[in-house]
Amino acid sequence: MNIASRQYDRDADFGRVGEFLVRTCNTDARGHRNWLQPRWEYMHYHPQVRDVDLGAIRLWEEDGRIVAVVHPELRMGTAHVELSPEHPELKANLLAYAQERLSDPTEKGRRLYALICDSDPEFGRLAEAAGFAKSGHSQSMSHFVIPDPFPPVTVPSGFRLKSLAEDNDLIRLHRAVWRGFDHGGEPPDDGIEERRFMQSAPNFRKDLNIVVVAPDGSFVSYCGLWLEPVHRLAYVEPVATDPDFRRRGLGGAAVLEAIRRAARAGAQKACVATSMPFYLSLGFREAYTYSAWVREWQ
Repeated sequence: MNIASRQYDRDADFGRVGEFLVRTCNTDARGHRNWLQPRWEYMHYHPQVRDVDLGAIRLWEEDGRIVAVVHPELRMGTAHVELSPEHPELKANLLAYAQERLSDPTEKGRRLYALICDSDPEFGRLAEAAGFAKSGHSQSMSHFVIPDPFPPVTVPSGFRLKSLAEDNDLIRLHRAVWRGFDHGGEPPDDGIEERRFMQSAPNFRKDLNIVVVAPDGSFVSYCGLWLEPVHRLAYVEPVATDPDFRRRGLGGAAVLEAIRRAARAGAQKACVATSMPFYLSLGFREAYTYSAWVREWQ
């Protein structure tokens, strides 16, 4: 065994980490669970990633093959761990590195949240031994087993479901996302570049991204969806509905229509990184949870 670690190089390593996540995908297994590849891609093409120090990401390789990654998501102060099941002995080293490079400053010193899967109690014990404690916060992954045949998806009279392959108006799309995430008012003009940046992701598919079009032609709900074809998975992210149009079933219709189209492209299961009641009402079920373990030190 010849394992070495080094800093991440986005240009050289983005795709290699994605391939590692596909290779180690274990959504139905016990123990540690890695991110899905689409979540890694979504992170890199989210506008907020520009504020993240991607140089803080570190890789562990065995004879040049990636076996572990430690990284933030869209802010520093939180660590995520991706690990090959062949190398559980690396867990303590990964936690140590996360404390060294991914922590946030506080008034009294430093703080780090480490997201550890609840189905990996060994990792939790290592975190506790390193001075971490469960914070009470968590992140869930929920699954939706796609039915065959898929039932029809309907919206109220006057509304329409369309993909971005049919109508990719970035101005109307950005307004729906801006208002859907409760920013209020009208969006800034520079947000159009954010939509272009997200759509520049290598595996972004306009045909799987769905908008709800209101009778006046405005976009009022949006569901983004990413396809991982090797394991036949659909990853839902992001979802937003204009607050003036909520509680009409529009957001749910956008999600279900995106999943329906993903099923036509080969997906058998849809995943979303939450267990919010909205998704459970659509048929998602919580599959596993990452607890946020926190350590504060001077």
